[in-house]
Amino acid sequence: MDDGIPCDNLDDEPAQMIEELHSGDEAANGDESSWGMDCSTVIKVKTLHISSPILAAKSPFFYKLFSNGMRESEQRNVTLRINASEEAALMELLNFMYSNTLSCSTALSLLDVLMAADKFEVASCMRYCSRLLRNLPMTPESALLYLELPSSVLMAEAVQPLTDAAKQYLAVRYKDITKYQDEVMALPLAGVEAILCSDDLQVASEDAVYDFILKWARSQYSRLEERREVLGARLARYIRFPFMTCRKLKKVLTCNDFDHEVACKLVLEALFFKAEAPHRQRIIAADESASSNRRFFIERAYKYRPVKVVEFDCPRQQCVVYLDLKREECTNLFPSGRVYSQAFHLGGQGFFLSAHCNMDQQSSFHCFGLFLGMQEKGSVSFAVDYEFAARSKPTEEFVSKYKGNYTFTGGKAVGYRNLFAIPWTSFMAEDSLYFINGVLHLRAELTIRP
Repeated sequence: MDDGIPCDNLDDEPAQMIEELHSGDEAANGDESSWGMDCSTVIKVKTLHISSPILAAKSPFFYKLFSNGMRESEQRNVTLRINASEEAALMELLNFMYSNTLSCSTALSLLDVLMAADKFEVASCMRYCSRLLRNLPMTPESALLYLELPSSVLMAEAVQPLTDAAKQYLAVRYKDITKYQDEVMALPLAGVEAILCSDDLQVASEDAVYDFILKWARSQYSRLEERREVLGARLARYIRFPFMTCRKLKKVLTCNDFDHEVACKLVLEALFFKAEAPHRQRIIAADESASSNRRFFIERAYKYRPVKVVEFDCPRQQCVVYLDLKREECTNLFPSGRVYSQAFHLGGQGFFLSAHCNMDQQSSFHCFGLFLGMQEKGSVSFAVDYEFAARSKPTEEFVSKYKGNYTFTGGKAVGYRNLFAIPWTSFMAEDSLYFINGVLHLRAELTIRP
């Protein structure tokens, strides 16, 4: 009785249910056609004696069937027409409605019962099957089976914990998509969506996510119209455009794989978000996530940390770069780790920042270091004035920490091993001057020397 279907108007006497088995897949997917079609060949008829109050109490489908049909005509039997392949699952379902247990235990047989329970609206059996399936060892194959169930089953509240577990399994297994690229490239759409919705995806940057999605879509959908539909309607929501570089966003606007209107909307939304102050970005991200379960404005744990860049052409070529590091990220640097920023450009050359935990000049204690590097290798020579600064309490304004100049050649880096001139323990202390609401705010100014 746990599904709350009233049954006081139904007769307590046993009724007959005649089960007609069809030879193939002629029956349609809808509930009505599953028990009322006449267009296919009946290969077997089986008569079952059932208790209509018990079935009606468990299932709105049977409640309507018994109350609408049998009460008016006083008949004592009803007919269900199913495909032969559904017989075992239906028998398991009927037994469950009496005993609240199932005799089958394999993933495939439980899935068959789950779909039968969905067709005949037995929510308690759907919950039971979902729980049993979650307790079985998960594999990539079984996870994909759960995610590719018919849409009516996927939308059922009883199945949600199962699909959530399948998504979580795939997201954890393929967290490093570069390591398992061949496997991930072969996954169907539902599997790729499960992986891309994760905040813990191990990727260099959101640019890499965008490149992967394009590569996957081109390999799976050769027709441009179909590819555009899948990218626009299904996959674009998993690309966190606000955390892509401006250079890559420009390429989105000219990418033929995206509908131009869709691309313009996504890029504009990303640029407006980038232009917001950090506290506004946090508010927007929280509101969007709470209202629509959308992850568009949520930053992943990128290998290369996002930066904000302000560029000037006059009177001298100059850029100001802002890099924020969370306290946890800095904690993870100890004792000899490093974290890199995404690339930014000045005078046509690519640069990056890198934060280190290293030993001071005399190797007496660990400390926080900040370095500036140039990407291009080769004979390129580039003279730059640079200045490092950090927000500091109590004013929370940027305070200059180090100035210098350097003539870069490709692949070289320059910086300061102990940016704050204090040991690592003082830098990371609870009363540290440099963490404001758990975030270290760094700034680097670069100017091309004449």
